[in-house]
Amino acid sequence: MKRFFSVCLVGLATWFSGCTTVPESGRSQFIMISRGEETQMGFAAFEQIKKDEKISTDAAVNARIQRIGARVAEAVGREVPDAQWEFVVFESDTINAFALPGGKVGFYTGLIKLAESDEEIATVMGHEIAHVTSRHGAERVSQGQLAAIGGVVAAVVSDGSKNQNAYMLGYTALATLGTLGYSRLQETEADVIGLRFSSSAGYDPRAAASFWRKMKAANEGRGAPPIWLSTHPSTAARIAKLEELAPQFMAAYQAAKARYE
Repeated sequence: MKRFFSVCLVGLATWFSGCTTVPESGRSQFIMISRGEETQMGFAAFEQIKKDEKISTDAAVNARIQRIGARVAEAVGREVPDAQWEFVVFESDTINAFALPGGKVGFYTGLIKLAESDEEIATVMGHEIAHVTSRHGAERVSQGQLAAIGGVVAAVVSDGSKNQNAYMLGYTALATLGTLGYSRLQETEADVIGLRFSSSAGYDPRAAASFWRKMKAANEGRGAPPIWLSTHPSTAARIAKLEELAPQFMAAYQAAKARYE
């Protein structure tokens, strides 16, 4: 029992010391690692990816991504501590893009070809930059650490029980489902915040829904897990949400567009 209370006290102290807020959404989040640790993890991972993946030498494509990325990053409108923005194009048919802590953003040529317009590329760029500004990477790492602490508590509570294995299996399942739920929450949050960033950079917010309709068509026929086992919200739900949000950002888009013309 003493061990149980000791573990609980450590867990509670860790929780309260790690609470912070996403500035654009106001959502409370739990982060256990420092910005410095988060940034160094992002830098190291990005350097490794650049060694492992083929970097595009297409000057026009690279200039395009640099230009869109710089505009969207500037549209954040606030300082992002430790961010050293870097936008790299990888030569691959993979339809994907990613962002890492510290402002490291990667785009695959497969996604650039699918998106076609600058507006659709900016939609993805805003989403990825929103992951960085919202510290979603640090949040995921912290959730893993918290799950490990919870596992210790579960082990202590069930110690000596003949059903210990069942308790631990149940805890693992619940922790996994909880992590997946947070991942979907982060993706939705990045969609919304990213739309704010891209429209404030002078890119049409209506392009977000059109891009995701292309993604839906590109993935047609591919099996998908049930939504509760997925790391992302359904494509149909994303399209509906982005269509609903676009009108709110039209004024910001028009104002910003005028500045860049």
